[in-house]
Amino acid sequence: MRLRSLLFVPGDRPDRMAKALGLGADALILDLEDAVAPDAKPRARAEVAQFLSGPRDHGVWLFVRINPIDGPLASDDLAAILPARPDGIVLPKAEGLASLDALAAQGAGDVPVLPIATETPAALFRLGEYAGSPLSLAGMTWGAEDLPAAIGATTAREADGSYTAPYQLARSLTLFGAHAAGVAAIETVYPDFRDLDGLAAYAARAQRDGFTGMMAIHPAQVQVINAAFTPTAQDIARAQAIVDLFAANPGAGALQMEGKMVDAPHLKAARALLARAAS
Repeated sequence: MRLRSLLFVPGDRPDRMAKALGLGADALILDLEDAVAPDAKPRARAEVAQFLSGPRDHGVWLFVRINPIDGPLASDDLAAILPARPDGIVLPKAEGLASLDALAAQGAGDVPVLPIATETPAALFRLGEYAGSPLSLAGMTWGAEDLPAAIGATTAREADGSYTAPYQLARSLTLFGAHAAGVAAIETVYPDFRDLDGLAAYAARAQRDGFTGMMAIHPAQVQVINAAFTPTAQDIARAQAIVDLFAANPGAGALQMEGKMVDAPHLKAARALLARAAS
């Protein structure tokens, strides 16, 4: 499942869902949580279920963000959408295995899950649990909005837009938690959808750090995100050269290439890049 870009779409806007299929996102996140007002949630469930029941030959993965699993709305969300077979469930306010077990208990055990794994204080202490998940994980992601609200912080960001130390920690733990679990690490949203240059820099840093995709809140962000998480021809050529170099020198632990030493970690990274490029 290639997940470079995951675009949020309000679940009560079927017109936007249909349009979003042609925007180039690898996945849509049909939202039943924050994007939908309380009195519109029953209609949103029906709209999402109907949309999921439509043709699936468009090549776009269809995820649904349900409401928190420990709240009063999730059971109705799942009852509405599971018969229509979503490609994945985005689980907000996830708190490790307890949340996954609760989701499975409501009949979602065979649907891949993308936990938003940092939205409560308790969640930060459970990021290592996903490596033992009883459910299939589509990846792991994090959020920088609910967590500061949960602890009474005024913001998660410095004046220049960078994250303050507590939220840098949340991001880092999610990144390592995802890799420990062997699943895709998905960067959180960039809220200023008009600032595409800032988005490009943000996505490039995420790719540099080891994230493999990113969520989007606006259609204009999709192509920028896709570009950031798609290996360039130069990247692919260099990775192939590393693989070829080690293939030509079996048993070598470290080799010289372009005036620099490359060793086992470089070979592992090169193989991973080629695998992403082929997906």
